[in-house]
Amino acid sequence: MTVQTATLSNGFRIVTERMPGLKSAALGIWVTAGGRHERPEQNGVAHFLEHMAFKGTATRSALRIAEEIEDVGGYINAYTSREVTAYYARVLEADTGLALDVIADILRNPVFDPKEIETERHVILQEIGQTLDTPDDIIFDWLQETCYPDQPIGRTILGEAARVTGFSRDDLAAFVREHYGPDQMILSAAGAVDHDRIVAQAEALFGDLAPRDADRALPARFHGGEVRRQKTLEQAHLALAFEAPGYRDPAFYAAQIYSTALGGGMSSRLFQEIRENRGLCYTIFAQSGAYADTGATTIYAGTSGEEVGDLAHLVIDEMKRAAADLSPAEVARARAQMKAGLLMGLESPSARAERSARMLQIWGSVPTIEATVERIDAVTDADVRSFAEHTAAEARAALALYGPVSRAPSLDTLAARRIA
Repeated sequence: MTVQTATLSNGFRIVTERMPGLKSAALGIWVTAGGRHERPEQNGVAHFLEHMAFKGTATRSALRIAEEIEDVGGYINAYTSREVTAYYARVLEADTGLALDVIADILRNPVFDPKEIETERHVILQEIGQTLDTPDDIIFDWLQETCYPDQPIGRTILGEAARVTGFSRDDLAAFVREHYGPDQMILSAAGAVDHDRIVAQAEALFGDLAPRDADRALPARFHGGEVRRQKTLEQAHLALAFEAPGYRDPAFYAAQIYSTALGGGMSSRLFQEIRENRGLCYTIFAQSGAYADTGATTIYAGTSGEEVGDLAHLVIDEMKRAAADLSPAEVARARAQMKAGLLMGLESPSARAERSARMLQIWGSVPTIEATVERIDAVTDADVRSFAEHTAAEARAALALYGPVSRAPSLDTLAARRIA
């Protein structure tokens, strides 16, 4: 498998990876325009724009967009994150040209029909309502806001209902003008693809786009704090976050390995002690997420209102214990889980296309899988132990609680336990 890249004269980038033996391909456009690129009054507009992607262009109706892809057995979708918005498709080899043409049409010729805007506004409001009714979803929005208060990266991707209600056609068009320039876009394709053919088509479809100066994302600052929402629910939901490296930081892989050892699987410390030995919860996990300039190691669990205090204290105790005696065997197991997850996940063209796009955005090039594995293997036991010690005792923290949480300890109480 060979990764090839190209850049058009206007800055539009292309990356492809041919995967021998496949008869299908995944391709899409990744735009560096997500939630953290919004101004306060725009919060939610990137996601709203994604919803409008399939609602008609100057040359295709919403129905025709769906029919053209599904007539050839393909699949098309989009998503919005805090750093990117992606528009992608999966089709058979012979239909890659069609898929790219449809995606280009969506991006370049949206009509933003007022009737469709109102329909999607209602859909998004329902999505917001659904999230508010799902405790183990909404708690992460509140945790993110607490980690990064008064910052674009801390705001919900969906936006607040009151703001979404007021978005107009002009708001959508303005965000496109501000952020959908050729040097903010990457075309990534993997599977049964021909690099030269895709580059030629990209030149025809995007080569005339004029470069523009997009508003860059503001630097993120992990602040931390506590949010507590009391509500009558069956479970008390607890989410803790600790400041961690961004994905360009050399400590990124140590953070990933640490969170896996702490709470990334059934053999992890949190799962074994708090669920298996104590029976305090059904779900508990730890994970490390990263952005360009910041990150967070997050722990989540749900338990009863009577036991949320015990659970919270045990989480801190297990973090301190891991900092003191995390073993080489645990690090090796977590490292193996991380490598296996990476390699197994990249057996699909969709995952390959996404990885290539993100690596090109982050690094300006696409490192080989072997190089990534080498970086994981280069993390030593001492690196992980050092990160565990810093996280347990010193890292800035945020706490979100939701449900019957009157007995839950405060962040200050947990902070005191961290250094006791």
